Parts: sequence; C-alpha cells; structure tokens
Amino acid sequence: MTTTDFRLINWDLAASTAAKLSTAGPSLTEAEITTVVADLRRKAEASVEHVHRITGLAAAADLRDSQVLIVDRASWAKANTQSFEAMLAPAMETLAKTRGEKISEATQLLSATATGVEMGAILAFMSSKVLGQYDPFAGLLRADLPTGGRLMLVAPNIVAIERELKVDANDFRLWVTLHEQTHRVQFAAAPWLRDHLQSKIVELLASLLAEPEALGERLRAAASDVMRGAKALEKSVATAKDAEGIESGGVLSALRTREQKEILSHITAVMSLLEGHANVVMDAVDSSIVPTVRTIRQRFGGRGKDRGMVEKWLRKVLGLDAKMRQYADGQRFVNRAVKLMGMEGFNRVWDSAENLPSENELHHPELWVQRLDGTPDPSPLEG
Repeated sequence: MTTTDFRLINWDLAASTAAKLSTAGPSLTEAEITTVVADLRRKAEASVEHVHRITGLAAAADLRDSQVLIVDRASWAKANTQSFEAMLAPAMETLAKTRGEKISEATQLLSATATGVEMGAILAFMSSKVLGQYDPFAGLLRADLPTGGRLMLVAPNIVAIERELKVDANDFRLWVTLHEQTHRVQFAAAPWLRDHLQSKIVELLASLLAEPEALGERLRAAASDVMRGAKALEKSVATAKDAEGIESGGVLSALRTREQKEILSHITAVMSLLEGHANVVMDAVDSSIVPTVRTIRQRFGGRGKDRGMVEKWLRKVLGLDAKMRQYADGQRFVNRAVKLMGMEGFNRVWDSAENLPSENELHHPELWVQRLDGTPDPSPLEG
C-alpha cells in the first residue's frame, strides 16, 4: 500500500462539507466589501508597530516572509483543511509505511468519510465565530507560499460582531488585528516553533493510532459523545450530569489515554502561552491607540451570556470553553512572568523549545522564572 492510497481523513470532503454548511454572513454590497477589505489590510499593517513597541520583539520589524489575507467564511474553512493536511502529512506517511497493511480498506473508508464530514461540520461552525487566525503551517502546503505562514482576517465575522456590539468599527478592527498580528510576530521571533509544534502534534496523533485494531473503537467512542449530547439537546433535557459526560477537552478527550497526557499537556501549555501573550498585548492597548477600547472590552467580554442552547452545546463538545480557560491561564502566566523578569527577560521564552513553560509552570510562573534564571526552587510543586 502506497502513502497516496492510504487515507484516514478525506480532506476534500471536509472542505466541501464546510463550504456547503458555511453561511455567508452579513449582507454587504460590492463597494462595502472592497472598503472593508482595504481597511482591514491597513489596520493589519498599522498594528505591527504597536505589537513591536509593546512586546519589544525585533521580529516585528520585518514580516515579509508571511502574508495577510482577508477571507470569507468558506475560504477560511478550506484554508484550514489544507493546513491540517500539510501539518499531519508526516504522521499519515509514517502510519502508511508502518501499519498501513494492518488497517483494512473498510476501516480507512469509514474513518476518512466520518472524519471528513465531522471536520467539515466543525469548521463550518467555527467559520462564523473566528475573527482572525495566524496559520504558521501554510508554508508547508506549497513551495510558492511564504515560509512564514499567513494571517487570515475573516471579514464577514468582524463586520458582524462590530455591528452586533454597536462599537466603533475603526477601533474594533485595529483591536482585533493587534491580537492576530501578535501571533504572527511570535512565530517570526521563534522560527523553530512551527516545526516544534508540528512534531508534537504528529507525535500525539501517532500515539493515538498506535493500535490500528482499536481505531474503529476510538472513532465510535468519539462519535458516541457527540450523539449523546445531540440527543440530550434534542429532548431539551441537557442536565448538569449530561454536560459532565462530555469532558471539558471536547472530542479529543474521548481519544486521550494515559500515555498521551504528557504530549497533550505540552501542547496545551504552548497554545495557552501563545494566546495568553496575545491577550496581554491587547490589554496593553490604551485609549491613545484605540479610543473606545474600554467599551469594546466590556461588550466583547459579555457576549458569552447571550449564546443559545445549540451554540453552548457545540462549544462544550468542541472544548471551546475549556480553551478559553486555558488562554486565561496563559494570560496570568505572562503577566506574572513579565512582572518578575521584565519584558526582555520574559522574551527568552521565544529563544528555544527548552524555554517553553510546562503546564505546571504555566500555573506556577515562579517555577518557570526560577528554572530560566538557574535559581534553586525551595519548594517544588507537582501537577
């Protein structure tokens, strides 16, 4: 069996499913679309200087190895299927070479179809929620794409939220691009980070699929969680007990075993660091940069209470609320580390993979500071 014949995820089906299920977003004329696209490009460019000043990262001075794209919902979803495929390619190739013959064609077909449809549905849902995303893996897709990845701003979602919150569009767009450009700068400051993250994700996937004969059982377990939640929702009896049955980590938690916890813990810590750092940059913005920033923060932070039952359930299944808590942990870590070390000292986190915090250090920043400074820890904490 060749690697081209081996397929556990139907990426084309994921993209087409996402395109069919994605909605267009707010109604805009051609002239309005042109104006919004041009304005978001200007805001993305203007935000780099602020990120540079706040973070002190010299990498912000030159971002020519990456690109900024203004996209619609379907394009965002398709771009993500492409990036997932490129990111996971090494794992699929290894699996095909080492275990391809042990996984039946029927199992492959079941997995490829089910996972493709599920991923497409998830991306369609997410495509209406995401304001922007920095994709570091885009450079893996084709040789002609920028090696530094791409920053995508989802125009219809940004317009929809600024209208929903009734905030100043000029200020809101700059506020959003500050967060996303921070991610772009992070990977520019740590050019090793993309390959490091990919290797950990591939390692986790390889561990999940280490026993091919159990693959069908794993997929059914994940599907069972989704279906159970759907039935509870349909009957409108989603009690606290029902919610507890779907772990806070979302669908991935159904696939997790004890052997994968260490890898997953590391990935969680890294993602929390990245999002927490970007939130710190956003919080460093004052009214001299974004005049109505206090109003934006207040209204944007209060959006969660207005979510409907369907969205709340989907967020539970996908683990999105758990991710938000992780990002808050990351923000607390960065704030504390900067207070203890200063921004220049904190920026050592971008020097190498060895300087990344563990999940335990993320919750106890003093331990991370002690490790980097080489000072003894009088009372080690475990967790």
